[in-house]
Amino acid sequence: MNKHTLSVAITFLFCTPISGGIPDGIYHKGWIDFNKNGKMDLYENPKAPLEDRVQDLLSQMTLEEKTCQMATLYGSGRVLKDALPQNNWKTEVWKDGIGNIDEEHNGLGAFKSEYSFPYAKHVNAKHTIQRWFVEKTRLGIPVDFTNEGIRGLCHDRATYFPAQCGQGATWNKKLIARIGEVEAKEAVALGYTNIYSPILDIAQDPRWGRCVETYGEDPYLVGELGKQMITSLQKYNLVATPKHFAVYSIPIGGRDGKTRTDPHVAPREMRTLYIEPFRMAFQEAGALGVMSSYNDYDGEPITGSYHFLTEILRQEWGFKGYVVSDSEAVEFISNKHKVADTYEDGIAQAVNAGLNIRTHFTPPADFILPLRKAVDNGKISQETLDKRVAEILRIKFRLGLFDNPYRGNGKQAEQIVHSKEHQAVSLEAARQSLVLLKNETNLLPLSKSIRSIAVIGPNANEQTQLICRYGPTNAPIKTVYQGIKELLPHTEVIYKKGCDIIDPHFPESEILDFPKTAEEVQLMEEAIRAAKQAEVVVMVLGGNELTVREDRSRTSLNLPGRQEELLKAVCATGKPIILVMLDGRASSINYAAAHIPAILHAWFPGEFCGQAVAEALFGDYNPGGRLAVTFPKSVGQIPFAFPFKPGSDESSSTSVYGALYPFGHGLSYTTFTYSDLHISPSHQGVQGDIHVSCKIKNTGKIKGDEVVQLYLRDEISSVTTYTKVLRGFERISLKAGEEQTVHFRLRPQDLGLWDKNMNFRVEPGSFKVMLGASSTDIRLHGQFEITP
Repeated sequence: MNKHTLSVAITFLFCTPISGGIPDGIYHKGWIDFNKNGKMDLYENPKAPLEDRVQDLLSQMTLEEKTCQMATLYGSGRVLKDALPQNNWKTEVWKDGIGNIDEEHNGLGAFKSEYSFPYAKHVNAKHTIQRWFVEKTRLGIPVDFTNEGIRGLCHDRATYFPAQCGQGATWNKKLIARIGEVEAKEAVALGYTNIYSPILDIAQDPRWGRCVETYGEDPYLVGELGKQMITSLQKYNLVATPKHFAVYSIPIGGRDGKTRTDPHVAPREMRTLYIEPFRMAFQEAGALGVMSSYNDYDGEPITGSYHFLTEILRQEWGFKGYVVSDSEAVEFISNKHKVADTYEDGIAQAVNAGLNIRTHFTPPADFILPLRKAVDNGKISQETLDKRVAEILRIKFRLGLFDNPYRGNGKQAEQIVHSKEHQAVSLEAARQSLVLLKNETNLLPLSKSIRSIAVIGPNANEQTQLICRYGPTNAPIKTVYQGIKELLPHTEVIYKKGCDIIDPHFPESEILDFPKTAEEVQLMEEAIRAAKQAEVVVMVLGGNELTVREDRSRTSLNLPGRQEELLKAVCATGKPIILVMLDGRASSINYAAAHIPAILHAWFPGEFCGQAVAEALFGDYNPGGRLAVTFPKSVGQIPFAFPFKPGSDESSSTSVYGALYPFGHGLSYTTFTYSDLHISPSHQGVQGDIHVSCKIKNTGKIKGDEVVQLYLRDEISSVTTYTKVLRGFERISLKAGEEQTVHFRLRPQDLGLWDKNMNFRVEPGSFKVMLGASSTDIRLHGQFEITP
């Protein structure tokens, strides 16, 4: 615990009124008598070594108290039905404590905003609940208050950021760090101690519904951005819990929902692609939490896998935190994967494998009671139980919960949460997430002197379906229609929906034609009339919570519902059209790519959606984002994601080939040149670093951002590897005529591969260096040699 945390704790202990019925002397100057025995035990002594405190507390715990630390209690009326402590809690299983309480009074669940806002009321409610566990349980072990944090903190009216797919499209490490700091400051002020973020799965199959929640398809990009989020969260004395470990994001056929199993991934691919971002999170960023996934790998459920949860995670990577299960992951061991005869046996598999805390939307007793039976029946040894509980307690001590269990400050939260400064970061993130896919004849930016604009499409004025359950509730989203109207107050801006995101027969309508309803006919006719009357048409299409999120996987990548038909009908009017895509996955927008002159992809930009898009369309902001995923031309090309093996994209006379838009692609309203590539040294040993630099110059007439991307190829290797891999990127902003030198450092970790014996090593030989504006737009080439 740092000095600031200790001082806050001491101040709190002086100022906190003691509620009735509490033994005299429980709150002392600088320490708390958690076990109420009238003396300072070792675990209560803030000056004692952490490990001594853990072992002292562990030695005093009963089986009942130990097992209670291994469960989550879901809050907000989902499992914990009471808003505040009640007398019946003395007879509930958590009378002996609980490991964590998840999403308590965050604005979701039964209580909505009753205890989430105003923030002072929220913090007071948290303190009341924490006080019950400190004062009313025998050993007074504090609760770890956990919460989600994918698009900002999952709390009522917190700052709402772009979806992780949009954050990935920024390719900006410093910006992700700033997003993490905002989230951390708001979480600390509101009394949370553990944030389930970031998602480090890679989106290799765009059919998968949770692509929207990932940073992209490439492990290096995902890992580098994830490190920034983790570092920022933990810098503010929080635990970052990345998810979902491991090999979660490639369910068979891209199907989510109740599939969630059977990833067809070879061991080398598993290591190189799917778990590499997690290695970076633990070895390079020191993440102190992790969520185990509910899928299997090669027939072995991850949450019951000693190989993944202990051998890789703790022994190989040195993980020091605790493992929490994804919802129902423990239950799946016996009732879905069928590798355990009973739930008790499944629990034993999970705990012996390395699981610390079970999470599910059912009462914690459902897990705790059979866990105790598993211990009594010898299926889990006392040594293993103590090890799992100690791993949880270490985190609670590291968080300082035994020195100041009452985290959060209502008055500070009122000033910090969704402050103007935090909103500015959200706006900047929205701007930087925009990717200009196409700009034929420089149609964009549009002139502000346009007299009339038709804004058409099901996402043009959408708000409700752009709010994610894993982000802030009650977010104030500004729509594209609103953003354009505000930017151009003297222009006639006409909005027509045109169609819904999906039609009444979706998803069957993706394989069969159905006649339009009278309402659908009317919506489309109104949109066409509006387009004919306008000078320019801005169409806002794509997907939303109805088509892309958890449990929303698809079997097509085309625009859903009537959207393609609407696009063609408006295109037939002959008016200039700009397509704005709001979506969370790569899509096969072939018609638009061929016939629409300008396409701007905005992902899900968060609360400043409309402002950021309007600024880009009319030249107040120059878009500079890059694709973090490959856009295939057809769903039939899948698997089709970066990085590619040799022969992955050969031409064919019977099938389409090539990317519609490649990984790393993104245009600008200005131009850049690359020059003066330097690689030093030209020869290096297997343990040495390589330094690469080049100059980038803005040769256009306006300020703009360039994302400089470094790709590497191992020319000859002992196993078949990728044609190029991303090993560096920097987003820089240059004024017109400005030039900057960009530097990269390649470490042995960046050069290595998993060889034919599944050993990770750097193989001597020649490496090709490629620097460019995308994975296919390479501007500079060079090479270096690695010597034995």
